[in-house]
Amino acid sequence: MREKTWRQTHVKVEVSALNFYTFAVTHRVLSPVAMPFTHRSAAADVRAMVGGEAAEPLRVAVLGSTGSIGTSTLDVIAACPARFSPYLLAAHRSTRLLLEQARACRPRWVVVVDPAAAAEIGVGALPEGTRLAVGPEALDDLVQSPEVDRVVSAIVGAAGLRSTWAALEAGKIVALANKETLVMAGPLAMRLAERTGGRIVPVDSEHSAIHQALRTGSADEVTRIVLTASGGPFRTRSSESLVHVTPEEALKHPTWSMGPKITIDSATMMNKALELIEARWLFGLPAAKLAVLVHPQSIVHSMVEFVDGSVIAQLSPPDMRLPIQYALSYPERIDGPTRRFDFTQAMTLEFSPPDPARFPAVRLGHEAATRGGTAGAVLNAANEEAVRGFLDGAIRFTDIAEVCARVLEEHPFQPDPSLDDVRRLDGWARQEVVKWACV
Repeated sequence: MREKTWRQTHVKVEVSALNFYTFAVTHRVLSPVAMPFTHRSAAADVRAMVGGEAAEPLRVAVLGSTGSIGTSTLDVIAACPARFSPYLLAAHRSTRLLLEQARACRPRWVVVVDPAAAAEIGVGALPEGTRLAVGPEALDDLVQSPEVDRVVSAIVGAAGLRSTWAALEAGKIVALANKETLVMAGPLAMRLAERTGGRIVPVDSEHSAIHQALRTGSADEVTRIVLTASGGPFRTRSSESLVHVTPEEALKHPTWSMGPKITIDSATMMNKALELIEARWLFGLPAAKLAVLVHPQSIVHSMVEFVDGSVIAQLSPPDMRLPIQYALSYPERIDGPTRRFDFTQAMTLEFSPPDPARFPAVRLGHEAATRGGTAGAVLNAANEEAVRGFLDGAIRFTDIAEVCARVLEEHPFQPDPSLDDVRRLDGWARQEVVKWACV
């Protein structure tokens, strides 16, 4: 009798989960790619959503664990041990920090993508119970393991596309910090996720804010999405003086602590260009409905305007642990280590449109988001190579947007590329930047 009762209850919960999903998709609150249930079972997720029986901690693979997003992810995991467990940590070649992380949180697997760096790891360097895997193929295999519940994709740049693709191919829920996946191959990645049952929950603070705001209405009701930007360190600097900017100056961000590539992108506002393209594919809205505002306090992370004139914004102190935690715990909200507002203190919020003379990269983002096809991949590759050239002293700060514009304009555009086409033009764009820098 007990067995029969349990089975009836179990079936009822599963049906309730299906009905919730059917309602959400029918009313266009969620796309199928954002279906809010893990692969364990809809019943377990419904129990979690209504505060019922606690499930086992989600086993998390952190790709790019030694970067700024990766280390913040491990902060969230450490603060919520009943919710999350580190299953896999991966890095390209930063083995010293990777080993420190492994000793602190004892994951099942550590992956070093660069074989030469992996060879430097001595016998006994890893804690008991942690195993070492080497190379990109090993990483692909492990992220597709049924023992991985969520994948945090935080490898910087185009290098993160491969492992993100592998995770989506296996139907995983991906907490996506690697914006380049959608910038380079947005339609392909979204179609892949829909086909395999994979899910993308954004980690970028702007896209996380949009994701949260969109839960208050339907896609048909959206008039405009507004991405906010801090304006970086040169928000008030004259456009004429930017030609003299040094890497040291550009790496001093006023509000966020990030890696060097992302910090330079913030200084040029190329990060907003890439985020416009990412939003275009992630939320399925035309580029004409996407806008950018400069907001130096970095408190309002993005806004969604609806047809009735209402604007829904997500506000929080500038702390990347919040969007990471949201992506890991979605569709729940849980307590965690993130900073909170002190509303006893006065606060000023400022907004202004970006200056096109100071920040020409924003226009390039709108152009690439409008064109689609290979435009995003080419702009991203050109920018990565240009940023590297700037940090190495080969080109000037203002050359970054200039060379990106030239490569974007001259590339052999394809409206509906394959993944091989994307990779080929990624390489072509990089070579063009190197040739331009050598002239």
